[in-house]
Amino acid sequence: MSEENKAEENEEQKTKAKSEIISWVKTIIFALVLAFFINNFIIVNATVPTGSMENTIMPNNRIIALRLIYYFENPERGDIVVFKYPDNEEILYVKRVIGLPGDTVEVKDGRVYINGADTPIADEYIKETAYGNYGPYEVPDGSYFMMGDNRNESLDSRFWVNKFVEKDKILGKVYFKYYPKIEKLD
Repeated sequence: MSEENKAEENEEQKTKAKSEIISWVKTIIFALVLAFFINNFIIVNATVPTGSMENTIMPNNRIIALRLIYYFENPERGDIVVFKYPDNEEILYVKRVIGLPGDTVEVKDGRVYINGADTPIADEYIKETAYGNYGPYEVPDGSYFMMGDNRNESLDSRFWVNKFVEKDKILGKVYFKYYPKIEKLD
């Protein structure tokens, strides 16, 4: 093989190597952009650090919430949501929606009553006997009152300085936990 052929072959190999590297870089950049888009516009992927939602969500469970759902509908009583904590919006919280805009929420002997009803809300997800009297709280328009499922150990709307979560601070509705096992949440 002549020196000229060796040089051409060398140049061809360099071109193929550059092409392969560029292909990998494009793939990695595409994957990173796609992951960024999904994580910032489609889902919320979070770890729950405390026991405030026990027994529904345990400490260190990892959850997925869908961000898009509340563009098409409003949160409903009983939804489990991820939101920016009203007293420090850099922190994300996971709680259950209890009070809707315009509701009056009152806790008597650990049971939650809405709008002066004679019977408390159905809260079959509460596993222990809740205690305490709180409220009444009048939920402003465009805002929500949140409580944890572990009512006796939850830092929630009852105790915050800013008691209500504005709709635009709700990031998504929790649909399932995926660690340590996959389980759909209702």
